[in-house]
Amino acid sequence: MLLALDVASSACTVVLFDPAGGAVLVEKVWRSRRRQTEETLPAVAEVLAQAGAVMDDVGILAVTTGPGSFTGVRIGISVVKGIALGLPEPPRLVGLPVLSVTAARFMPLAAPGADVWPVLQAGRGRFNWAEAPDDDPLWLPAAADHCAGQAAALVAALRAAGRPVWLVGELSSALRQELEGLAHVRCIDPAADFDLPVQGKSAARPPSGAGDDLPGREPVALFQTRGEGLARLAMRHLRAGSPAMTAPLQPLYLRPPQ
Repeated sequence: MLLALDVASSACTVVLFDPAGGAVLVEKVWRSRRRQTEETLPAVAEVLAQAGAVMDDVGILAVTTGPGSFTGVRIGISVVKGIALGLPEPPRLVGLPVLSVTAARFMPLAAPGADVWPVLQAGRGRFNWAEAPDDDPLWLPAAADHCAGQAAALVAALRAAGRPVWLVGELSSALRQELEGLAHVRCIDPAADFDLPVQGKSAARPPSGAGDDLPGREPVALFQTRGEGLARLAMRHLRAGSPAMTAPLQPLYLRPPQ
């Protein structure tokens, strides 16, 4: 089994994935208030219990490496490393940047001639974003490939784009308002389609395909969290023997701690 953890930002997911069947077995999705330290391991235990599995059943571990909150990125990587050390057989480890996971599911769906720009909220009105290539399904953006700035900087970059853009990821309502006049930009925020509770409350996962035609939404919603996207992208890298399988598992930070 593959255990995937994405706790790099406030929208957190833990997924237990069956590589043979290509399906999510159990997934927990929640909104964390900078409490990943206390919440991540209990979420892992809950997912395993719901699947009737134990930690020794896990042979692959995947985690998002950043960017994101310093606490979230650190905790995700630390938990994966700790689990790996405790398993009887060394698992395969895959660390993937948040923006590559965010973009991966939309790259094959984007309209011809459109670019996919994954975006992540970085706190205090800031965003991280990048331009995903349309010819690299195993895209691994380095720190230098990321852009960062306030909403105004992202809007300016989008205004200057010479092609249609699918802006995907964590979009604030304020950013959406600023983009209303840009006809060539389509905003797609899968996380907004989940009613994410804080830890300790339950949230139902929308049924597969639900919401594809919701008013005001783009008809690609798919309701796939970053956790599921991480699991599926990790398997793609594993099967391709990509550099992600041998690279050190370390945080991808874009700015120093404050």
